[in-house]
Formats: sequence, structure tokens, C-alpha cells
Amino acid sequence: MEAFSHITIGKFQLTLKAEEDLHLPAYKGSTLRGGFGHALKHVTCALKRQECPTCLLRTRCVYLYLFETPPPEDAEMMRLYPEAPHPFVIEPPETDSRTVSKDESLEFCLLLMGRALEYLPYFVYAFAHLGDRGIGRGKGKYTLERISAMNGCDWATIYENGDQVLKQPAIFSTADAICRRCESLASSPELSFRFMTPVRIKFEGHLTNQIEFHHIVRSLLRRVSSVSYFHCGRRLDLDFRGLIDRAQQVKTVSTDLSWHDWERYSSRQKQSMSMGGLVGWVTFAGDFEEFLPLLALGEILHVGKAASFGLGKFILERGITR
Repeated sequence: MEAFSHITIGKFQLTLKAEEDLHLPAYKGSTLRGGFGHALKHVTCALKRQECPTCLLRTRCVYLYLFETPPPEDAEMMRLYPEAPHPFVIEPPETDSRTVSKDESLEFCLLLMGRALEYLPYFVYAFAHLGDRGIGRGKGKYTLERISAMNGCDWATIYENGDQVLKQPAIFSTADAICRRCESLASSPELSFRFMTPVRIKFEGHLTNQIEFHHIVRSLLRRVSSVSYFHCGRRLDLDFRGLIDRAQQVKTVSTDLSWHDWERYSSRQKQSMSMGGLVGWVTFAGDFEEFLPLLALGEILHVGKAASFGLGKFILERGITR
């Protein structure tokens, strides 16, 4: 647990009030993230006619850091990768309903990690501006009605549309949350992972269609270590090789996973992109004690590719799932 105590996280719930009917896809993570990106660039870009790769302000740009997240030029990690992990996760509403009627509300959660917490006002401004621009098919407009911040186990309101004041939120205590979760899962010889949104885990260069325990551990180690390094200013002090070796000793007991196809259109890349992943559950048996802090943090941060869309959300359960 000590290895993760420096990773600061804010969890926020945003409430949107539809001013018109909103027509949204069944999975809303892509629409919310894409709309946020457009709105963020519009409200923060100082040189709107300048291409990002050649912009003189790129090393100090809020939009680039939050939405495209290039690694710093002097970064020791990921020098061969074009982007670092995004410092946010949008957790879309669980409802599959494609219409939010006028005057109805839509709620979703936003996670901010490390340095991104300093930019909370930009998220507020961007989502408020997105409501004026409109979202989804037909560009339905909404009002950003309220924002609440997770404070311990409760939600505290930090913004309301009526007063236009953003209060300083409490920071989610990562160490406390991990400790409580580890205590609730301790001593169980079986653990089940229930994937609530499609999970995309790569192993040996390919998306896996059957998830083994060491796949999850490898993916979480990559994600958590890069979040720690790029957004929280510290390398993780962990025995990566040893953890992976011991994770390979954990056995699969039962599984019920299926592939869920999903496509999104990338306006930046001007093409449709397949974002399918696995949903369902898988149960493992073994000694989980040393892995519990990592798994508990993974419940918060998600696992696998495209986590900023809300993919890779899982819940841990004691025992075997049926």
C-alpha cells in the first residue's frame, strides 16, 4: 500500500440537465470524451490556427497535457510511445437508454489523477461550454447543473449552476480506500473480476480474448506505473518481474466472458475505430495477498486500453461467481 500512497485521485460526479432531448449512443463514454476534447480545445487554445505538433506553446498547453498527453521530451519512460496515459477517466452512466428527455438529468463520474487535479476548473468550464455547443445526434443542449466530489464515502457538492462558484474539493484518500478494500477482500482463496465495461488487454502485442490473472497484473503494473511517473512525479518502487512471475501461479477457476463489439468515430483521425472488448466475469484461485493493493487501485483507475473512455471498469468479488 505504501508504494501507492503518493498517487492522488479526485472522484467527481457531474449532473447534466437536458435543455432539449439528448440523443446519445448506448455506450456514452466516447461521446462524452470526444465532446469534452473539442470543448476543451476551444476554450483553452491561444493559437487556434496553429497545428498542435508545431505550436510554440505545446509544452505549456492545457489541452495537450489533458487530452493528447505527450510524454515530456526528457521522460525516461515510454520514449518510444507517442502518448502518455491520460490523467483522467470518464465513467459514463450505466444506462443503455439512448434518449435523455428535456428536463431530465444525466449523471456520470470523472476521475482526475495527480497533477490533473490542478486543472479541475478547466474540466468544469469545458463541460459547461459543451452544453452550449450541444452533444450527440442533433447536438442537444444541456446545462451543467451540479458537480459533487467524493469525500470519504460521501458526496459533497462543490459546484452548482446557480451560483457559478467552484469550491475546493477534498482529495480522495488513495491509501485509505486501498486499505479498506484490501481488508474486505483479505483471506479469500478465490477472487472474481466482474468487468462492467468492455476490457481491452494486450498481451504479446495482441488483444487477448481470454483473460488470465497475470494479464491483469501486467496491464495494471503498466498503467499504474505510468500514471505514477507522468502525473504524480514518482517511479514505483516495486518488484515488477517477481510480481508477474508469481501472478502466473494463480489459476483460472471459471470464466464467462464474451466479446462486445463497439465502434467509435475519431474526428482527429477521421476514421471509425473498433473498440470492442470483453465483458462478463472470471474467477481465479491462489494467494492474492501481495496483489490486493494493486487490484484495489485498479478498481479505481480501470485496466487495459482506452481507460479514459471508461473502458476496463471492474469490480472484485470474494469467492466464485456463478
